[in-house]
Amino acid sequence: MARTHAHRLSVLAAACVIAAPAAARESQDASATPEIVVLGTGLPLPPGTPAYGTILIDRDRLQNSASGRLEDVLQNVAGLQEFRRSDSRSANPSAQGVTLRAIGGNATSRTLVLLDGVPQADPFFGYIPFNALVPDRLSAVRVTRGGGTGAFGAGAVAGTIELASATRADLLRYEASAFYGSRDSTMLTGSFSPDLGGGYVSIGGQYDRGDGFYTTPADQRVPATARARYEDWTTSIRAVAPIDAETEIQARAAIYRDNRTLRFKGADSSTEANDASIRLVHRGRWAIDALAYVQARNFSNKVISSSSYKLVLDQHNTPATGLGGKIELRPPVGAGHVLRLGMDLRHAEGTLHEQPYSAATGLATAYRRAGGDSETIGAFIEDDWTLGPLVLTGGGRIDRWTITNGFYHELSATGAVDSDRHFADRGGTRATGRLGALLHAGPAIDLRAAAYTGFRLPTLNELYRPYTVYPVTTEANADLAPERLKGVEGGVDFAPLAGVTLGVTAFYNRLDDAIANVTIGTNLLQRQNVDAIVARGIEASARAQFGAVSLSASYAYDHSIVHAPGRAFDGMTPAQSPRHSASATLAWAPVRGPSLSATVRYIGKQFEDDRETEVLPAATTVDAVAAVPVNRHLAIVARAENLFDETVLTRNQGGSIDLGTPRTLWIGFRFSD
Repeated sequence: MARTHAHRLSVLAAACVIAAPAAARESQDASATPEIVVLGTGLPLPPGTPAYGTILIDRDRLQNSASGRLEDVLQNVAGLQEFRRSDSRSANPSAQGVTLRAIGGNATSRTLVLLDGVPQADPFFGYIPFNALVPDRLSAVRVTRGGGTGAFGAGAVAGTIELASATRADLLRYEASAFYGSRDSTMLTGSFSPDLGGGYVSIGGQYDRGDGFYTTPADQRVPATARARYEDWTTSIRAVAPIDAETEIQARAAIYRDNRTLRFKGADSSTEANDASIRLVHRGRWAIDALAYVQARNFSNKVISSSSYKLVLDQHNTPATGLGGKIELRPPVGAGHVLRLGMDLRHAEGTLHEQPYSAATGLATAYRRAGGDSETIGAFIEDDWTLGPLVLTGGGRIDRWTITNGFYHELSATGAVDSDRHFADRGGTRATGRLGALLHAGPAIDLRAAAYTGFRLPTLNELYRPYTVYPVTTEANADLAPERLKGVEGGVDFAPLAGVTLGVTAFYNRLDDAIANVTIGTNLLQRQNVDAIVARGIEASARAQFGAVSLSASYAYDHSIVHAPGRAFDGMTPAQSPRHSASATLAWAPVRGPSLSATVRYIGKQFEDDRETEVLPAATTVDAVAAVPVNRHLAIVARAENLFDETVLTRNQGGSIDLGTPRTLWIGFRFSD
């Protein structure tokens, strides 16, 4: 399998190498002395992109959040949620899945998250390493709630979040910030971005630590209760170098480390990540976007009993590797068309190593290993056809998927083999597609409609790794089938006044064979495919700019239910799926002088479990950021998270409660030159 995969990846890499000189020859033929301008971006967006209803978060908003964290900014998009309401300081890393449109909270991301075209989901767990994604290193984020995407579309069943690295136009030579906050918290960021030859290089990093808060309510604390301590750091280097006036190479490497403690002393988790990618972008008549990447990750986690407060499970090693790439061609087919042809590959492999312990004796009772491989290789074609005020867009994908080498091996404390299971290899072919229409009906109004299908493979985590949030254990399921989505949506965007834009979208999505945590016994769940989750709803957004004052807001009404005939949860709301969510940010940012912004977020009531027995109440939080410039290089910044100290429940299992971030105040500075 590894040899086959290596061969496929080498084909994509060879395509990059072949494309570069061909692109260079084309450009040399076009002009003897072309001007070289390095952009550091991908190919331009096709004109039909807005047909699928997108929301853009700009760099100013990314750099002015109360927490300094990407997931905090993404919460401005109503309807976007992580598996739980915790952020990346007080959640187990493996629970940081992202979804949209209330099709069921899941520790695995149902939303495809890309950074410069590279999938960011962990190859074993499928979660998003938010601590490694520093907002200061980004130029913009585009969120598409539905519609999937051309490249790597096999994972976009609940939309796509596309992150774009900061470009030469965004980056100053030196940038730094330092903040000190509540509970002895510290956040330091910095970057150095010099020109290099005809291109540039940008080196940046972030260090973040804090003593943390008690996630456990005061009346449930015991001597073993611990604060949600965290410490993480990340550093990355990105280089962009021109080959000629229309062609450039973009390379990125990143290292990330994270350590957290949750609920009890000794309940520690750690994450290690080493990522690298290389990308060739040619913007000539035959446009090319070729990419290859590698991800090396590891995760460990210790589970402490909620009754004896002793170690009961040590998931001490989970090495995983992700490899992949894509090549996309845009041939010249006429002024009215943007045609995209391409193929992509994603391969994931990983192995869990863990030891359960007796709470009575403290001795190991077994040793377990589990893991396997999964892969998708796909080809796609898309075309955007402009007919005056009407843009038609559509495309299709064919993916070949495989799940192979799955196993579960368990030894007793004496070394005897208790279980040695090897799961049958399986695979299939899946065709998916999307169609959209965008009508510029007038100077201030656009009408749009879209229909799409998609699918997602179960992750290695869902297939092979059980986990425990004591006392509840969730079993893996090696027989899980891929999830399949089909959906339609329609919307309107209009600008009734200068500086004011409004948008409304109505949608219907159906996720067949949805993977859910299903109750099968007392304190026992199992990952299972359920018949379907059906979500329908309305999304609204607004933005207004009047001089120095701006207002942005979004609202989502998501009505989702589980179709599972004959099962206890048939007709119920999926776990972790609020019906209402909203966000609004009011900002005052003059060209010179102090600036101020405040963000209000509302998340409606949602259920913790599949049986609707445990409720997480609605919550409203307020964040604020104020900046006072000292001179053109230096500004003093104050930030406040959850300003009014709203109680936010993030977990409720049998009355065992976890809480979200309380009021957190920060003071610091930003420097740039």
